[in-house]
Amino acid sequence: MKRQPQYAACVPRKDPVTVDTISRRHVLLGSGVLAGAAVAGVLPQFGPAAQLAHAAGATTHALKLGDFEITIVSDGHLVTPTRLEAPDVPEAERKAALTAAGQTAEMAQRPTNVTVIKTGEELIVVDAGSGPNFMPTAGKLTANLEAAGFDIEKVTKVIFTHGHPDHLWGALDDFEEGLRFPNATYMMAEGEWDYWMSENAEKGLPADRVTFVAAARRNIAGIEKKAQRFKTGQDIIPGLRAFDTPGHTQGHVSFELAGGGDSLVILGDALLHPIISFQHPEWRVGADHVVDQAVETRKKLLDRLAADKPRIIGFHLPFPGLGRVEKKDNGYIYVAAG
Repeated sequence: MKRQPQYAACVPRKDPVTVDTISRRHVLLGSGVLAGAAVAGVLPQFGPAAQLAHAAGATTHALKLGDFEITIVSDGHLVTPTRLEAPDVPEAERKAALTAAGQTAEMAQRPTNVTVIKTGEELIVVDAGSGPNFMPTAGKLTANLEAAGFDIEKVTKVIFTHGHPDHLWGALDDFEEGLRFPNATYMMAEGEWDYWMSENAEKGLPADRVTFVAAARRNIAGIEKKAQRFKTGQDIIPGLRAFDTPGHTQGHVSFELAGGGDSLVILGDALLHPIISFQHPEWRVGADHVVDQAVETRKKLLDRLAADKPRIIGFHLPFPGLGRVEKKDNGYIYVAAG
């Protein structure tokens, strides 16, 4: 008998925000959003050498969990300022944590690990990657899927942890005119969908992230005809369940996969960094929308993961992002696992 997911009550969600109907004509083009973020100092400007730096070498990692075949597929990597990892922390402490993670330069390479789940007739992609219009070092998912033997036309579901560019923008094709996975149903948690489409989505966001709102709305509009919204705590398919992990975004969710007496938790960005998120969950992270809520989520999540010992997949943890949470002294550590 399959073990059922146990994380649905991990963190309570706030009341959902109001949906706002958005006209496609009134949102920004992806290139404009990227340019605005670069000007704001969030994204680096890339020359031709940087654009070619991650072009070669599809990367995948496969494992099984009961009847589920799981493949972690690289979408490439992001290049982001290391200062955003913990901007309020004294520089010496932040540098020590970053050095322990091998991040000694002003800019850090952050892997983007997409999880693919196959069982029976279902082929499910968890988050759609960046697509070609966010960073030139990312957007490699389609090529890497095909190199691993997957047919994108056979993907049945695309399910999202949240609506940030590196998770959502790859839902549309390279021209942003059609669906990258044409035969899939696109599924997003009600709270996350409602947040991005609300009139107040920009409120409280750092200036460098305001442009993400228009881009999320554009991509949501692009998938809307084939989209479904789900409630946390319900099964996406038997054995695969979403649970609340808010803070990184207002409606961020993670997924638990249960099978063969074991379980696997797909974290999205609930735990972002292999040192900071685990050893210093109380540090405020520049990428989080609701920083205090994100801190609370990390603390509760780490406690559960260390106690129950499932394997985890982190979207930005060192490829393939697969490991476990262990207690050490009065805190936690990330331990890579096969």
